[in-house]
Amino acid sequence: MTIRIAELFAGVGGFRLGLEGYNDERYPQFRREPAGPFRTVWANQWEPMGQESKQFAWRCYEDRFGAGSCVNEDIAKVLDQVEEGTRAIPEFDMLVGGFPCQDYSVAKPLALASGIDGKKGVLWWSINRLLEMRHPKYVLLENVDRLLKSPASQRGRDFAIILSCLYRLGYSVEWRVVNAAEYGMPQRRRRVYIFAEHDAPEWNLDDRLMRSGVIARAFPIVESDKHIEHNFAISDDPYRVTKHFGVGDSVSKFQNSGVMQDGHVLTRRVDAVYDGPRQTLGDVLVPAEQVSEAFWIDEAKLSSWQYLKGGKREERVARTGYTYTYSEGPVAFPDSLDQPSRTILTGEGGSGASRTKHVVEQNGRLRRLVPDELDALQEFPVGWTGDDLMSDGHRAFCMGNALVTGIPHRIGRILAEDVA
Repeated sequence: MTIRIAELFAGVGGFRLGLEGYNDERYPQFRREPAGPFRTVWANQWEPMGQESKQFAWRCYEDRFGAGSCVNEDIAKVLDQVEEGTRAIPEFDMLVGGFPCQDYSVAKPLALASGIDGKKGVLWWSINRLLEMRHPKYVLLENVDRLLKSPASQRGRDFAIILSCLYRLGYSVEWRVVNAAEYGMPQRRRRVYIFAEHDAPEWNLDDRLMRSGVIARAFPIVESDKHIEHNFAISDDPYRVTKHFGVGDSVSKFQNSGVMQDGHVLTRRVDAVYDGPRQTLGDVLVPAEQVSEAFWIDEAKLSSWQYLKGGKREERVARTGYTYTYSEGPVAFPDSLDQPSRTILTGEGGSGASRTKHVVEQNGRLRRLVPDELDALQEFPVGWTGDDLMSDGHRAFCMGNALVTGIPHRIGRILAEDVA
C-alpha cells in the first residue's frame, strides 16, 4: 500500500528525504533508501514576506525533487483557493511538516463561531485547516521542545491547544522529545515529534506510550529514575484550553513523552534506550585541504571568539540607564570532536565571531564548520544544499531550520510495517 504524503513547510525536503528516500539518476551521490512505500504527492514551502531572494529553500527542493514538486505560495492563501474551488490538492494519506512554535491561542468559543478563530499568521492553523478539509489517516509533525512548556504564563497551554484540535478532529496522538544523539546520530538536537492517527482502534495508553506506539518502537525507552507522570483530560474546545489550561502551573504537565486518545492524556518522563553505533562531530569533518581559507579563523580575530565563547560576569548599562550584572558560563572552544555536535542553528553562516557557531580544531588550526558538514550533521546527503543553488550563509540557514532526517526515517519504517 502506497502512503501518499502532503508536506507543509517543506524547507529543503527533510521529511520527504527521510520517508521517501532518494533515487534520481541526475544525482546518484544523493541516493537514500526509502523508509517504506511513501510517495510525496504535494508540498508547500514559502518564506514570509514573499521576496524572491528569500525563497532559496524552495529552489533547492525544486532542484532536488523536480520542477513543479513544491508550491511556493503562502499556504493560507492556497487553502483559501482550495475552499473556493479554484485550486486542488491531490488526495493524500499522511500530512507531515515542521512548524514554528508560536502563540496558538483561540479568540472565540466554538459555540459562538462557525469555526476556530486562531491568530492570523500562526502556521498551526493552516495545518489544522487542512486536517479539517481532508482528515488524512496519519499526521507527523516536528517542533522545538519548548512547545511542550510554553507560554510561561500558562505552562503547556500551546501544546494543549494542539492536542485539543487533534482530539476534536478524531485523532489519537503520540509525542516524544527525541534527542538525535541519544540514538546514535551525530548531533545533540532535541525536538518534539508528534504522530497522530485518525480513527485509531482503542489504545492502552501505558502500553502505547512505552512499548507498542509507533514512536516507542522507533525510539525505545524506559521510565526515567525521576518518575514523573500525569493523567488528565483535554477539552475538545481549543478556546476553553486557551483560557484555562496551565493556569497557576509552575511547570508543564507535559513531560518528554505522552499519548492522548479521546481526550485522555498520559504523560511521563522517560529515558532513551540505545546500544548501537554512535557518530560524533569528528566523523563528519571533511579533510582540511578541502576547506576554503574563508572558514579558517584568523589569528587577529581569535580574541573576539575567545571572549564570546568564554564565561563572563560584568556590569552593563541598559538603554534606560539601569546598571545590571550580566553573567554566562563558558561554552566549549573548540568543540569536542569525539562527541556529537551541539545543536546547529540558523546563524552558523558568516565569518563573524559568535558564541553559538561551532569551531573545530583541525591540523592545529581553528575553523568554522563548512556547509557540507552541516548537511551531514542533519543526516542529509553531503552537498544537498549545494553551492550551485545558494550561498554558504543560506546553506547554513537551511540546515539550522531542518530536521535530522534519520528520525522521520525510523518512524516511517515502523509505520510501513504496520500498514504492510
